Amino acid sequence: MVAGVVVVEPDSHGDERGRFVESYRRSWFPAGREMVQGNRSEKQAGALVGLHYHLHQADYWYLTRGHARVVLHDLREGSPTDGATLTLDLGDGVERGVFIPPGVAHGFAAHTDLTLTYLVDGYYNAADELGLAWDDHAVGADWGVIDPIVSERDRSNPCRGDIPPGRRPYWGLRT
Repeated sequence: MVAGVVVVEPDSHGDERGRFVESYRRSWFPAGREMVQGNRSEKQAGALVGLHYHLHQADYWYLTRGHARVVLHDLREGSPTDGATLTLDLGDGVERGVFIPPGVAHGFAAHTDLTLTYLVDGYYNAADELGLAWDDHAVGADWGVIDPIVSERDRSNPCRGDIPPGRRPYWGLRT
């Protein structure tokens, strides 16, 4: 468990024509703010993204195609779950969305080719795009992939103990 993270399992309805899923509702996240931007990430099997975190932005993730292992790590000083890591799987017929509050590092490994849609409650801000090493032993993540494909940016993220002063979030920064 990571404080403030909300995992939802929306209703899915289907028949021989296909299926319908209500993938997001604002009312599911009473402590959250309005989502103002929608994004889509398409990755190939074996890709690993993260760990990323924001001081001011929350995300809502929903996988529309494929299977991913999601890793969430609480970086917030003073949080009741500071240092906790949550791992969950999205996709493969399991309808789940996940709300990620500011200060929780997040990433995913593509177990298949996939499409991840995500909503954010702040417009892109390069100064709020921060990172944590995906392979940090303090996180203890089981990504479920061997020899992942990781971007240069994500390979250069610092370990938890090396995050510069002022770049580590704290509990209560904002909801």
